[in-house]
Amino acid sequence: MEHSHPKTLLIACGALAEETLAVLDEKKWQHIEITCLPAKLHNSPTLIPEAMRQKIRENKTEFDQILALYGDCGTGGLLDNVLREEGVERISGAHCYEFFASSEVFKQYAEAEPGTFYLTDYLARHFDRLIIRDLGIDRHPELLPLYFGNYKKVLYLSQTENVELQAKAKAAAEKLSLEYEYRFTGLSGLENFLEDKVG
Repeated sequence: MEHSHPKTLLIACGALAEETLAVLDEKKWQHIEITCLPAKLHNSPTLIPEAMRQKIRENKTEFDQILALYGDCGTGGLLDNVLREEGVERISGAHCYEFFASSEVFKQYAEAEPGTFYLTDYLARHFDRLIIRDLGIDRHPELLPLYFGNYKKVLYLSQTENVELQAKAKAAAEKLSLEYEYRFTGLSGLENFLEDKVG
């Protein structure tokens, strides 16, 4: 039986924009639009909940449904409170590492080595800016052991099999003096959520 798709807005973290657009393009979903909150909000997670509320309220009357492509991302449950109040569902998981890898697999990684620093395609692509420059390590190398002294390895959870990004991720591990590991996740976590909610 034919059914019309609800006009849907995805409010995503800017760090997920490319991956989300890739899924929408592949599925040829015309009834879905995407808007993003700045990825740099991860450096100030307390600002995420109200930024999300504002974005929801700006768009509520224009769409049949709104979905959030966000983990808790360090908000300590405050983002979920806002989403509950505004009637918006989000993808499950504490962060993008979990919904890219799946909760079960991510739990195995975390238990196997708690001292793991995770990279996604986005973080591998922008590592020097987001980690080395934004954390001030380029200007103050003495900060490196303060930030990363308790880490043992870098685990690159990749969404695409991209040789150039793998080289960047390996270089990132070397800059942090950490072991390097690579795991391909693909985009099935995003795909499954969107298929279930808007497909």
